[in-house]
Amino acid sequence: MLFNSCCKNRTNTPKGISLKAIILAGLLMIPLAAPVCANVWREQLPQARAIGSGDLRWFGLKIYTARLWSEQTRFDPESSTSPFALELTYHRSISREQFVKTSLDEITRLFANRYSAATLKRWEADMQRAFTDVNAGDQLIGVYLPEVGCRFYNSRQLLAEIRDPEFAKAFFAIWFDERTKDTGLRSQLLGSRK
Repeated sequence: MLFNSCCKNRTNTPKGISLKAIILAGLLMIPLAAPVCANVWREQLPQARAIGSGDLRWFGLKIYTARLWSEQTRFDPESSTSPFALELTYHRSISREQFVKTSLDEITRLFANRYSAATLKRWEADMQRAFTDVNAGDQLIGVYLPEVGCRFYNSRQLLAEIRDPEFAKAFFAIWFDERTKDTGLRSQLLGSRK
């Protein structure tokens, strides 16, 4: 009883109310600061617009939603001399190791023996440095920089830059080469099919 009356009096005082108001105001300000870092990759493509998007599914499970960003109005991956970004928003948890392994497997499938074992080993180390484990809701964004290479971001920051134009071409071919495993997703990304 004594505890209840003591707390009751304290919460009814103007001092208690203003403390609550200050705490509430402070909490409301936190989300306002978060978007400042969001989409930091857009600095590379300030005029980019979404060209197309689609979902990658595996045995009916939605793995990620992909979105292609470009400053070109008609995007052609075969002759692109302009930067572009591929944004992946994940719906499932995937480890860095699985992402790297799948990427290397696809590069090898698409290009057979074009790249030496030493080159693939170097690219594996680059991807281990560039990628992170992801959970549902996380984003990874790859920005293709012609004649330079590429940069990888999450929704908050730059993760890594790989200054290797050949790696960048091979990596983004996973989605944009005509021999990609998911031609439907490729068409959606290129804006050919909604």
